[in-house]
Amino acid sequence: MKLLRVGTAGAERPALLDAEGILRDLSGVVDDIDGTLLADDAALGRVRAAAEAGELPPLDAAGLRVGPPLGRIGKIVCIGLNYHDHARETGAEPPAEPVIFFKAADTVVGPYDTVLVPRGSSKTDWEVELAVVIGRTARYLESADEALAHVAGYAVAHDVSEREFQIERGGTWDKGKNCETFNPLGPWLVTADEVPDPQNLSLRLWVNGELKQDGTTAQQIFPVAEVVRYVSQFMTLYPGDVINTGTPAGVALGQPEPKPFLRAGDVVELEVAGLGRQRQELKDA
Repeated sequence: MKLLRVGTAGAERPALLDAEGILRDLSGVVDDIDGTLLADDAALGRVRAAAEAGELPPLDAAGLRVGPPLGRIGKIVCIGLNYHDHARETGAEPPAEPVIFFKAADTVVGPYDTVLVPRGSSKTDWEVELAVVIGRTARYLESADEALAHVAGYAVAHDVSEREFQIERGGTWDKGKNCETFNPLGPWLVTADEVPDPQNLSLRLWVNGELKQDGTTAQQIFPVAEVVRYVSQFMTLYPGDVINTGTPAGVALGQPEPKPFLRAGDVVELEVAGLGRQRQELKDA
């Protein structure tokens, strides 16, 4: 299923995109698309049955904002330097273990919402990523199969980053990762049954119509199952938590000087195969 949330920011309602591409209202079946729903097999079964029976009323998509496909996100765990080609372009050694940092849930915006260039920023950068959405509480997982069994679905994430704040301002990466609007998510949460192999997904990103990133999750240093298993050794993952699994080569940081960092007025478009496409215009904060 392709689940999404539509409406004004803070007042989104649940919806479903059916096999014919028609937007359907889910608000008569469930309250929201969130961790509570994802952990409830019976509720998900009701959604699926209503969709298959053609019982969901259509929504007029014209002028309707698409919000993040997941509400009440608990935490966003991010994996850095997780593609071989991205590590090479930044001059970094491939890590021996996954590099973990966090984004606050309030960085999440819709897939077509405005992204704000922070005040004082000169090095705002793009990163297309595969996001993993957790559907079952995960502690000390032991195998790849067990890890994937805890995944509810997948989405497109844009891990917007400010490289000066991240690298040159001391401390951890978090200062360059948690600026307002720095995690567009969606348009859909695609349930795991529709993604049989998360290591066979293409990722692409364009800036002002120019292709910048063109990669595949097959290039991940630590595949999705290992990332979920590994993270569960250090923290408990709950339904509605999100893991951003890293970005392929092609970011501005890896380009020759002068590096083409983002500015107000730029337009970024990005997609992950089967998970939908995003588009954001940048404006100054």
